[in-house]
Amino acid sequence: MHRFTPLRIALAVTTAAAVMGTGVAFAGGSSDAARPADTARPADAGRAAAPVAADVSGATELVQGFIVGYKSQAAEAKSNEAAVKDARAKAGKAGEPVSFERRLGTGAALVELPEADKVQDAQKVAAAFLADPDVAYVVPDRRVYATAVDPAEYSYQWDLYETTAGMNVPSAWEQATGKGVTVAVIDTGIAKHSELSAKVLPGYDFISGTWTANDGGGRDSDPSDAGDWLKAGECGKDKNGNPVPARDTNSTWHGTHVAGTIAAAANGSGTVGVAHEANIVPVRVLGRCGGTTSDIIDAITWASGGTVTDVPANKNPAAVINMSLGGKFTCDQAYNAALKGAADRGTTVVVAAGNDNKDAAAYSPAGCANVITVAASDREGNRAAYSNYGKVVDVTAPGGETAVRAADGIWSTLNTGTTTAVKENYASYQGTSMAAPHIAGLAALLKQKNPSLTPAQIEQTVKNNTRALPGTCSGGCGAGLSDADKALTAVTGG
Repeated sequence: MHRFTPLRIALAVTTAAAVMGTGVAFAGGSSDAARPADTARPADAGRAAAPVAADVSGATELVQGFIVGYKSQAAEAKSNEAAVKDARAKAGKAGEPVSFERRLGTGAALVELPEADKVQDAQKVAAAFLADPDVAYVVPDRRVYATAVDPAEYSYQWDLYETTAGMNVPSAWEQATGKGVTVAVIDTGIAKHSELSAKVLPGYDFISGTWTANDGGGRDSDPSDAGDWLKAGECGKDKNGNPVPARDTNSTWHGTHVAGTIAAAANGSGTVGVAHEANIVPVRVLGRCGGTTSDIIDAITWASGGTVTDVPANKNPAAVINMSLGGKFTCDQAYNAALKGAADRGTTVVVAAGNDNKDAAAYSPAGCANVITVAASDREGNRAAYSNYGKVVDVTAPGGETAVRAADGIWSTLNTGTTTAVKENYASYQGTSMAAPHIAGLAALLKQKNPSLTPAQIEQTVKNNTRALPGTCSGGCGAGLSDADKALTAVTGG
């Protein structure tokens, strides 16, 4: 199972610590492991199986589920009854229990391996599906994490207006503020905050595992962040046998921080979002030990206006989706299908590049098609030391770097609770998780100014209207440092 984490790295809160930096959310690292009863925690996040062929040889992650894409003419592509029968047939061939779990929003089938306790078990199941001419692809259900990274209190939003490495946002507000545009934040959910409450529209909690959800149940219509605090070792062990996490961690309120960067109200208090009059649809996919690709795929589908079985229709389809999360595996067909579906429905998807100082092509969704992949810069305009890089990066935006000063991080909305939510506050985080929502906010501004812009046109406009990074970037930082005013000026009203 591929696990995702938030992509934040460090945080300076007026109390709480953050978790937005690794994995599917890119927070401070890529930790994965195995999980309790709701279907085991991941064991060494995101390292299983190559996509399509589902080659799990040499994998260190215990694969506990596969996403199976059937060819369109196959009965299993449309009939759950046929998919159930096929899972039983494959179980017989592999000699391992296999069960059909549910149909994803893309039409693919999620099958689980309830008794798989070693990599070879998954290999046999994958081989059975791949031998079937009616199967188009088989990929692991991976674990993903948030992508932020951690520092100290900071209340000055240099990222919006400083001439050196800010994004030139205040001038852009003369042309658009995001009014009437809906942005979905696919993340840890959201905590109540006075700067966000008036703009939050009904969302959904897509976490299917009870243990991961940490709110007493699985999927439901309440996307509130229940907290993602952990005891040392609760997510299993890494490939070297070390506990994940290495020490007790507090709740990160990652989704709340990301939402504030996008759309915090311009009310003279605390902070202000890039698109401060946009609306937010919170979509919860990350909980304890991250989240899974199968849940994220359904969240992408639903947030962009697609249909997901047994989930009420989204009455507020998003023009823009932000995903500050990721996992260390190359993009597979299951992920690509969901992202293409979102693009076809007219939704621009913005994702974090990741926080491992490596080529972003090896990470998902950073390396996928139909996304705007965002690297992070520091206050001097250098590529942030943690930020991933490479040819798949489209653009760079402020992500902060707090190694020297907490004031050099990204200031946004948060909560003081170390476990469950207590009261609202603000905090300074760093990470590509913080960079991505700057571009999601810019996409919302562009969409307000010209509602007819397609996702491809928004991406090209962002990339065509950057400026050179004033600092250094090795490895590739896309088109350059984003410039909001320049991008808005290039667009005529629709």
